Amino acid sequence: MNGRTPDGGVPCMLMRGGTSKGAYFLAPDLPDDPAERDDLLLRIMGTPDPRQIDGIGGAHPLTSKVAVVSPSERPGVDVDYLFLQLGVDEPTVSDRQNCGNLLAGVGPFAVERGLVRAGRDRTSVRIRMVNSGGVATATFPTPGRAAGYGGATAISGVPGTAAPVDLAFEDTAGSATGALLPTGNVRDVVDGVEVTCVDNGMPVVVAAAGDLGVTGYESVPGLAADERLRERVQSLRLQAGALMGLGDVAGASVPKTTLVAPPRDGGLICTRTFIPLRVHASIGVLGAVSVATAVLMDGAVGHDLARLPPPGEAMGVEHPAGRLDVRVEFDGTSIRTAGVVRTARKLFDGTVFPRPAGVPRPADPQGGPDGPRP
Repeated sequence: MNGRTPDGGVPCMLMRGGTSKGAYFLAPDLPDDPAERDDLLLRIMGTPDPRQIDGIGGAHPLTSKVAVVSPSERPGVDVDYLFLQLGVDEPTVSDRQNCGNLLAGVGPFAVERGLVRAGRDRTSVRIRMVNSGGVATATFPTPGRAAGYGGATAISGVPGTAAPVDLAFEDTAGSATGALLPTGNVRDVVDGVEVTCVDNGMPVVVAAAGDLGVTGYESVPGLAADERLRERVQSLRLQAGALMGLGDVAGASVPKTTLVAPPRDGGLICTRTFIPLRVHASIGVLGAVSVATAVLMDGAVGHDLARLPPPGEAMGVEHPAGRLDVRVEFDGTSIRTAGVVRTARKLFDGTVFPRPAGVPRPADPQGGPDGPRP
Protein backbone atom coordinates (compact mmCIF):
# COMPACT_ATOMS: atom_id res chain seq x y z
CA MET A 1 0.00 0.00 0.00
CA ASN A 2 1.49 3.33 -1.02
CA GLY A 3 1.43 6.59 0.89
CA ARG A 4 0.16 8.80 -1.93
CA THR A 5 -2.54 11.26 -0.96
CA PRO A 6 -5.97 11.54 -2.65
CA ASP A 7 -4.92 14.83 -4.28
CA GLY A 8 -1.87 13.28 -5.95
CA GLY A 9 0.77 14.09 -3.36
CA VAL A 10 3.71 11.72 -2.95
CA PRO A 11 5.73 11.19 0.28
CA CYS A 12 9.22 12.49 -0.36
CA MET A 13 12.38 13.33 1.55
CA LEU A 14 14.79 15.83 0.03
CA MET A 15 18.35 15.12 1.09
CA ARG A 16 21.82 16.34 0.36
CA GLY A 17 24.02 13.35 -0.27
CA GLY A 18 27.69 14.26 -0.61
CA THR A 19 27.93 17.07 -3.17
CA SER A 20 24.58 16.22 -4.77
CA LYS A 21 20.98 16.78 -3.80
CA GLY A 22 18.06 14.53 -4.60
CA ALA A 23 14.53 13.37 -3.85
CA TYR A 24 14.32 10.07 -1.92
CA PHE A 25 11.23 7.86 -2.27
CA LEU A 26 10.09 4.50 -1.00
CA ALA A 27 9.47 2.27 -3.99
CA PRO A 28 5.83 1.48 -3.02
CA ASP A 29 5.02 5.21 -3.17
CA LEU A 30 5.84 5.31 -6.89
CA PRO A 31 4.12 3.53 -9.81
CA ASP A 32 5.32 -0.01 -10.52
CA ASP A 33 5.42 0.62 -14.27
CA PRO A 34 8.78 2.28 -15.13
CA ALA A 35 7.25 4.53 -17.79
CA GLU A 36 4.56 5.80 -15.40
CA ARG A 37 7.16 6.21 -12.66
CA ASP A 38 9.48 8.20 -14.89
CA ASP A 39 6.66 10.46 -16.09
CA LEU A 40 5.68 11.18 -12.49
CA LEU A 41 9.27 11.96 -11.48
CA LEU A 42 9.76 14.32 -14.42
CA ARG A 43 6.65 16.21 -13.34
CA ILE A 44 7.87 16.28 -9.73
CA MET A 45 11.27 17.65 -10.76
CA GLY A 46 9.87 20.15 -13.24
CA THR A 47 11.68 18.68 -16.25
CA PRO A 48 12.05 19.70 -19.06
CA ASP A 49 12.85 23.29 -18.16
CA PRO A 50 16.31 24.89 -17.74
CA ARG A 51 15.18 26.33 -14.39
CA GLN A 52 12.88 23.46 -13.34
CA ILE A 53 10.74 26.30 -12.03
CA ASP A 54 7.58 24.18 -11.68
CA GLY A 55 9.20 21.41 -9.69
CA ILE A 56 11.74 20.67 -6.98
CA GLY A 57 14.74 20.15 -9.25
CA GLY A 58 17.65 22.53 -8.80
CA ALA A 59 18.31 23.36 -12.48
CA HIS A 60 21.53 21.30 -12.56
CA PRO A 61 22.30 17.59 -13.10
CA LEU A 62 23.72 17.42 -9.56
CA THR A 63 20.37 18.47 -8.11
CA SER A 64 18.07 16.63 -10.51
CA LYS A 65 18.48 13.18 -8.99
CA VAL A 66 16.23 10.55 -7.45
CA ALA A 67 16.83 7.65 -5.06
CA VAL A 68 14.22 4.88 -4.92
CA VAL A 69 14.64 2.69 -1.83
CA SER A 70 12.98 -0.56 -0.79
CA PRO A 71 13.63 -3.57 1.47
CA SER A 72 15.99 -6.01 -0.21
CA GLU A 73 15.24 -9.67 -0.88
CA ARG A 74 18.94 -10.41 -1.39
CA PRO A 75 20.39 -12.37 1.55
CA GLY A 76 22.70 -10.31 3.73
CA VAL A 77 21.51 -7.01 2.26
CA ASP A 78 19.21 -4.56 4.04
CA VAL A 79 17.85 -2.31 1.28
CA ASP A 80 17.84 -1.89 -2.48
CA TYR A 81 18.72 1.52 -3.93
CA LEU A 82 17.82 2.47 -7.49
CA PHE A 83 19.40 5.70 -8.72
CA LEU A 84 17.71 7.71 -11.45
CA GLN A 85 19.37 10.67 -13.17
CA LEU A 86 16.78 13.09 -14.51
CA GLY A 87 17.51 15.55 -17.26
CA VAL A 88 17.03 19.26 -16.77
CA ASP A 89 16.43 20.69 -20.25
CA GLU A 90 15.42 17.35 -21.73
CA PRO A 91 12.76 14.90 -20.42
CA THR A 92 15.19 12.05 -19.82
CA VAL A 93 15.42 9.52 -17.00
CA SER A 94 18.48 7.28 -16.91
CA ASP A 95 19.28 4.24 -14.75
CA ARG A 96 22.56 3.49 -16.54
CA GLN A 97 24.81 4.60 -13.71
CA ASN A 98 25.20 4.56 -9.95
CA CYS A 99 25.46 7.69 -7.80
CA GLY A 100 27.82 7.44 -4.86
CA ASN A 101 26.83 10.85 -3.55
CA LEU A 102 23.12 10.09 -3.15
CA LEU A 103 24.20 6.72 -1.78
CA ALA A 104 25.44 8.59 1.30
CA GLY A 105 21.85 9.44 2.20
CA VAL A 106 20.36 5.98 1.65
CA GLY A 107 21.34 4.55 5.05
CA PRO A 108 19.93 7.47 7.06
CA PHE A 109 16.80 7.46 4.86
CA ALA A 110 16.30 3.75 5.52
CA VAL A 111 16.48 4.43 9.27
CA GLU A 112 14.12 7.42 8.96
CA ARG A 113 11.55 5.29 7.11
CA GLY A 114 11.82 2.33 9.47
CA LEU A 115 13.37 -0.06 6.96
CA VAL A 116 16.39 -0.58 9.23
CA ARG A 117 16.49 -0.54 13.02
CA ALA A 118 19.14 1.87 14.20
CA GLY A 119 21.93 0.85 16.56
CA ARG A 120 22.50 2.57 19.85
CA ASP A 121 25.35 4.78 18.62
CA ARG A 122 26.25 3.75 15.07
CA THR A 123 24.48 1.81 12.36
CA SER A 124 25.74 -0.05 9.31
CA VAL A 125 23.35 -0.58 6.41
CA ARG A 126 24.15 -2.94 3.57
CA ILE A 127 22.82 -1.51 0.33
CA ARG A 128 22.39 -3.18 -3.04
CA MET A 129 22.97 -0.66 -5.81
CA VAL A 130 20.29 -1.85 -8.22
CA ASN A 131 21.84 -0.07 -11.21
CA SER A 132 24.92 -2.29 -11.15
CA GLY A 133 24.16 -5.08 -8.68
CA GLY A 134 27.10 -4.06 -6.49
CA VAL A 135 26.85 -3.76 -2.71
CA ALA A 136 27.98 -0.94 -0.45
CA THR A 137 27.96 -0.71 3.33
CA ALA A 138 27.12 2.70 4.79
CA THR A 139 28.12 3.30 8.41
CA PHE A 140 26.93 6.46 10.17
CA PRO A 141 26.08 7.85 13.63
CA THR A 142 22.66 7.06 15.13
CA PRO A 143 22.71 8.70 18.58
CA GLY A 144 19.66 7.64 20.58
CA ARG A 145 18.79 5.14 17.82
CA ALA A 146 17.95 7.93 15.35
CA ALA A 147 19.78 9.14 12.27
CA GLY A 148 22.18 11.88 13.30
CA TYR A 149 23.23 14.57 10.86
CA GLY A 150 25.36 16.90 12.97
CA GLY A 151 29.11 16.39 13.12
CA ALA A 152 32.57 17.76 12.47
CA THR A 153 33.31 16.15 9.08
CA ALA A 154 33.88 18.56 6.20
CA ILE A 155 33.87 17.60 2.53
CA SER A 156 34.95 19.82 -0.33
CA GLY A 157 32.06 21.44 -2.15
CA VAL A 158 29.69 21.54 0.85
CA PRO A 159 29.59 24.44 3.33
CA GLY A 160 30.12 23.65 7.00
CA THR A 161 30.37 20.21 8.57
CA ALA A 162 28.11 17.22 9.20
CA ALA A 163 28.15 13.63 10.45
CA PRO A 164 30.43 11.27 8.54
CA VAL A 165 29.02 8.49 6.38
CA ASP A 166 31.62 5.83 5.67
CA LEU A 167 30.96 4.04 2.38
CA ALA A 168 32.70 0.73 1.67
CA PHE A 169 32.12 -0.69 -1.81
CA GLU A 170 32.01 -4.27 -3.03
CA ASP A 171 31.86 -5.61 -6.59
CA THR A 172 32.28 -2.20 -8.25
CA ALA A 173 34.57 -3.31 -11.08
CA GLY A 174 32.67 -3.41 -14.37
CA SER A 175 29.57 -1.84 -12.84
CA ALA A 176 28.03 -0.85 -16.18
CA THR A 177 30.28 -2.50 -18.74
CA GLY A 178 31.16 -5.84 -17.18
CA ALA A 179 34.90 -5.19 -17.01
CA LEU A 180 37.30 -2.92 -15.14
CA LEU A 181 38.92 -2.10 -18.49
CA PRO A 182 35.95 -2.26 -20.87
CA THR A 183 38.00 -2.03 -24.07
CA GLY A 184 40.43 -4.71 -22.88
CA ASN A 185 43.28 -2.19 -23.00
CA VAL A 186 44.99 -0.02 -20.42
CA ARG A 187 45.36 2.70 -23.04
CA ASP A 188 43.51 3.39 -26.31
CA VAL A 189 43.63 6.10 -28.94
CA VAL A 190 40.18 7.59 -29.52
CA ASP A 191 39.55 10.50 -31.87
CA GLY A 192 43.30 11.07 -31.95
CA VAL A 193 43.59 11.30 -28.14
CA GLU A 194 45.19 8.75 -25.82
CA VAL A 195 42.66 7.66 -23.19
CA THR A 196 42.11 5.07 -20.50
CA CYS A 197 38.56 3.72 -20.35
CA VAL A 198 37.82 2.44 -16.85
CA ASP A 199 34.76 1.25 -14.94
CA ASN A 200 35.23 0.80 -11.21
CA GLY A 201 31.74 1.90 -10.21
CA MET A 202 31.37 4.51 -12.96
CA PRO A 203 32.32 4.30 -16.66
CA VAL A 204 34.89 7.06 -17.19
CA VAL A 205 37.07 8.14 -20.08
CA VAL A 206 40.34 9.50 -18.65
CA ALA A 207 42.38 11.85 -20.84
CA ALA A 208 45.31 14.17 -20.17
CA ALA A 209 44.08 17.76 -20.08
CA GLY A 210 47.04 18.91 -22.16
CA ASP A 211 46.04 16.59 -24.99
CA LEU A 212 42.78 18.54 -25.34
CA GLY A 213 44.47 21.93 -25.27
CA VAL A 214 43.77 22.93 -21.65
CA THR A 215 45.79 22.90 -18.44
CA GLY A 216 43.36 20.96 -16.24
CA TYR A 217 43.38 23.76 -13.65
CA GLU A 218 40.75 25.99 -15.29
CA SER A 219 37.68 27.20 -13.41
CA VAL A 220 34.29 25.63 -14.04
CA PRO A 221 32.95 28.74 -15.84
CA GLY A 222 36.12 28.93 -17.91
CA LEU A 223 35.75 25.37 -19.14
CA ALA A 224 32.00 25.77 -19.63
CA ALA A 225 32.61 28.71 -21.98
CA ASP A 226 34.97 26.69 -24.18
CA GLU A 227 32.66 25.47 -26.94
CA ARG A 228 35.48 23.84 -28.87
CA LEU A 229 36.42 21.77 -25.83
CA ARG A 230 32.81 20.75 -25.35
CA GLU A 231 32.70 19.49 -28.95
CA ARG A 232 35.94 17.54 -28.44
CA VAL A 233 34.61 15.96 -25.24
CA GLN A 234 31.39 14.95 -26.95
CA SER A 235 33.19 13.40 -29.92
CA LEU A 236 35.57 11.60 -27.56
CA ARG A 237 32.88 10.12 -25.33
CA LEU A 238 30.63 9.07 -28.23
CA GLN A 239 33.43 7.02 -29.76
CA ALA A 240 34.72 5.75 -26.42
CA GLY A 241 31.22 4.76 -25.36
CA ALA A 242 30.93 2.44 -28.33
CA LEU A 243 34.35 0.93 -27.61
CA MET A 244 33.31 0.37 -23.98
CA GLY A 245 30.28 -1.66 -25.06
CA LEU A 246 27.78 1.02 -24.05
CA GLY A 247 26.41 1.46 -27.57
CA ASP A 248 25.12 4.83 -28.72
CA VAL A 249 25.62 7.15 -25.73
CA ALA A 250 24.44 10.35 -27.42
CA GLY A 251 21.47 10.56 -25.09
CA ALA A 252 23.08 8.83 -22.11
CA SER A 253 24.67 10.23 -18.97
CA VAL A 254 27.66 7.85 -19.24
CA PRO A 255 30.50 7.60 -19.84
CA LYS A 256 31.79 10.61 -17.94
CA THR A 257 34.95 12.27 -19.26
CA THR A 258 37.67 13.31 -16.81
CA LEU A 259 40.66 15.41 -17.81
CA VAL A 260 43.68 14.89 -15.57
CA ALA A 261 46.74 16.98 -14.72
CA PRO A 262 49.51 16.76 -12.11
CA PRO A 263 48.22 17.45 -8.57
CA ARG A 264 48.77 20.91 -7.10
CA ASP A 265 47.48 20.43 -3.55
CA GLY A 266 49.24 17.31 -2.33
CA GLY A 267 46.70 14.92 -3.80
CA LEU A 268 46.91 11.98 -6.17
CA ILE A 269 45.80 13.72 -9.37
CA CYS A 270 44.00 16.91 -10.42
CA THR A 271 40.74 16.48 -12.33
CA ARG A 272 38.13 18.31 -14.37
CA THR A 273 35.06 16.20 -15.14
CA PHE A 274 32.19 16.51 -17.63
CA ILE A 275 28.74 15.01 -16.72
CA PRO A 276 28.45 14.18 -19.58
CA LEU A 277 29.02 17.61 -21.18
CA ARG A 278 28.31 19.98 -18.29
CA VAL A 279 31.39 20.74 -16.22
CA HIS A 280 31.19 19.14 -12.77
CA ALA A 281 31.66 21.56 -9.86
CA SER A 282 33.62 18.81 -8.10
CA ILE A 283 33.67 15.08 -8.99
CA GLY A 284 31.31 12.19 -8.32
CA VAL A 285 32.18 9.60 -5.68
CA LEU A 286 32.35 6.61 -7.98
CA GLY A 287 33.85 8.75 -10.72
CA ALA A 288 36.68 9.59 -8.32
CA VAL A 289 37.10 5.92 -7.41
CA SER A 290 37.32 5.01 -11.10
CA VAL A 291 39.81 7.78 -11.90
CA ALA A 292 41.99 6.84 -8.91
CA THR A 293 41.91 3.22 -10.04
CA ALA A 294 42.97 4.20 -13.55
CA VAL A 295 45.95 6.29 -12.55
CA LEU A 296 47.20 3.50 -10.27
CA MET A 297 47.69 1.30 -13.34
CA ASP A 298 51.11 1.28 -14.94
CA GLY A 299 50.73 2.52 -18.51
CA ALA A 300 47.36 4.19 -17.99
CA VAL A 301 46.72 7.80 -18.95
CA GLY A 302 47.50 9.89 -15.87
CA HIS A 303 49.79 7.33 -14.22
CA ASP A 304 52.87 9.39 -15.09
CA LEU A 305 51.16 12.58 -13.83
CA ALA A 306 50.02 11.20 -10.47
CA ARG A 307 51.65 11.47 -7.07
CA LEU A 308 51.22 7.94 -5.76
CA PRO A 309 50.87 7.79 -1.96
CA PRO A 310 52.29 5.06 0.30
CA PRO A 311 50.20 1.85 0.35
CA GLY A 312 47.12 2.13 2.56
CA GLU A 313 47.05 5.93 2.56
CA ALA A 314 43.93 7.74 1.30
CA MET A 315 44.31 9.26 -2.13
CA GLY A 316 43.14 12.82 -2.70
CA VAL A 317 41.46 13.32 -6.06
CA GLU A 318 41.67 17.07 -6.60
CA HIS A 319 38.75 18.85 -8.27
CA PRO A 320 37.49 22.44 -8.71
CA ALA A 321 35.97 22.61 -5.21
CA GLY A 322 38.86 20.95 -3.34
CA ARG A 323 39.61 17.25 -3.07
CA LEU A 324 37.87 13.96 -2.45
CA ASP A 325 39.82 11.35 -0.48
CA VAL A 326 39.24 7.79 -1.67
CA ARG A 327 40.64 4.41 -0.72
CA VAL A 328 41.38 1.92 -3.48
CA GLU A 329 43.35 -1.28 -3.04
CA PHE A 330 44.40 -2.53 -6.47
CA ASP A 331 46.73 -5.51 -6.76
CA GLY A 332 47.53 -4.90 -10.42
CA THR A 333 44.80 -7.14 -11.79
CA SER A 334 41.75 -6.75 -9.55
CA ILE A 335 40.17 -4.43 -7.00
CA ARG A 336 40.35 -5.58 -3.40
CA THR A 337 38.51 -2.73 -1.69
CA ALA A 338 37.26 0.78 -2.40
CA GLY A 339 35.79 3.33 -0.05
CA VAL A 340 35.18 6.98 0.74
CA VAL A 341 33.81 9.19 3.51
CA ARG A 342 30.86 11.44 2.64
CA THR A 343 28.26 13.37 4.61
CA ALA A 344 24.49 13.65 4.18
CA ARG A 345 21.71 15.81 5.60
CA LYS A 346 17.93 15.69 5.64
CA LEU A 347 16.59 18.91 4.11
CA PHE A 348 12.85 18.33 4.28
CA ASP A 349 10.42 15.48 4.79
CA GLY A 350 6.86 15.78 3.58
CA THR A 351 4.64 15.53 0.53
CA VAL A 352 5.55 16.68 -2.96
CA PHE A 353 2.90 17.55 -5.55
CA PRO A 354 3.75 16.84 -9.20
CA ARG A 355 2.84 19.11 -12.06
CA PRO A 356 -0.46 17.82 -13.51
CA ALA A 357 -0.07 15.41 -16.38
CA GLY A 358 -0.58 16.78 -19.88
CA VAL A 359 0.01 20.44 -19.00
CA PRO A 360 1.88 22.02 -21.93
CA ARG A 361 4.84 24.26 -21.31
CA PRO A 362 4.53 27.85 -22.54
CA ALA A 363 6.33 28.75 -25.73
CA ASP A 364 9.49 30.80 -25.37
CA PRO A 365 10.29 33.31 -28.11
CA GLN A 366 13.94 33.14 -27.03
CA GLY A 367 14.17 29.37 -27.45
CA GLY A 368 13.42 28.17 -23.93
CA PRO A 369 10.29 27.29 -21.93
CA ASP A 370 10.17 30.34 -19.65
CA GLY A 371 10.09 33.39 -21.85
CA PRO A 372 13.02 35.70 -22.51
CA ARG A 373 16.15 34.68 -20.71
CA PRO A 374 18.11 37.18 -18.65
